[in-house]
Amino acid sequence: MSDAYAAAGVDTDQADRGVASLVGVLAGIETGSPSRSIVRSGHYASVLKLTDELALACSTDGVGSKLVLAEQADRLETVGIDCIAMNVNDVVCVGAEPIAMLDYLAVEQADPVALARIAEGLRAGATDAGIEIPGGELAVIPELIRGHPSPHGFDLCGSAFGPVRIDDLILGDRIEAGDALVGMPSSGVHSNGYTLARRVLVDDGPGMDAAPAELGGATIADALLEPTVIYVRAVMELIRSGVDVRGLAHITGGGLTNLTRLTPGRLGYEVDRPLPVPAVFGLIEKLGNVPPEEMWEVFNMGCGFVAVVPPADLDETVAVLSARHPGTARIGTVTDRPDETTGPGGIRVGAVRDR
Repeated sequence: MSDAYAAAGVDTDQADRGVASLVGVLAGIETGSPSRSIVRSGHYASVLKLTDELALACSTDGVGSKLVLAEQADRLETVGIDCIAMNVNDVVCVGAEPIAMLDYLAVEQADPVALARIAEGLRAGATDAGIEIPGGELAVIPELIRGHPSPHGFDLCGSAFGPVRIDDLILGDRIEAGDALVGMPSSGVHSNGYTLARRVLVDDGPGMDAAPAELGGATIADALLEPTVIYVRAVMELIRSGVDVRGLAHITGGGLTNLTRLTPGRLGYEVDRPLPVPAVFGLIEKLGNVPPEEMWEVFNMGCGFVAVVPPADLDETVAVLSARHPGTARIGTVTDRPDETTGPGGIRVGAVRDR
């Protein structure tokens, strides 16, 4: 249980049980034909077999309570980037190249000006990821959506898709103890842990317009609304470089424990050389009195994506990824301790809930 997160309103243990309930029921679907699913539940993307050679990777996600801040600050132009990023960064984790995303936008009222501002972010994110948005859905549901303030509420999520040759899937099955973990820097909080971040920095803290010295002149709103980084182009360049890419992990809710999704029950991960931690995380830890173990369990802590490669390919991996994401570096090592994730100083981190 993440104590500070639970106090802010997110009970991770209850979420674990909720996911188990969903998966338990949905596993009983009978289609009348053999299942096309070829990747176990719990990986970053679902993968459906199309032919003997080709599969389709799919992912769905949203922006979460970061949208509350966007409404309060009246900054709608970047959250579309977050929506794109949360989806395409998952699809690429199985070695698939994302080609399209469908968006679902639920609103309290269909304000054309606000919708155009949200679309600006979707366009920017799609351009960065190199994908299309061929369609989507707009739902006007004031009975369900209430804004901060009303009537400007909205929710934004999407589903992304990418083809991949079955023989080219990257699922973590070839990862070995001793392999290197290469991390790419995040831009900050990205799109996870905002219930806790908002409670500490906004609701019970200095507020969105405050500019604490730790942020170097930026406001709380600036730091928390920085868009999620899109890693697709760099990762695809790495895959095409000839490097032996054995695993790819998008570091989202659950922090470092996202790594164990690559090798459940088989291997563990030690992050002993973390990337520099953005100042916003130190502020959350200090003002919220959040213990380090919980910070590394809830947030990305400065590392938004990890590639797992054999030590012989470490230098080339860093060189390829650094070209688009300066600051990329080796952050740790795969261990032979199943499902155990340790952060700096040997701190232990808990489990993830994604399905």
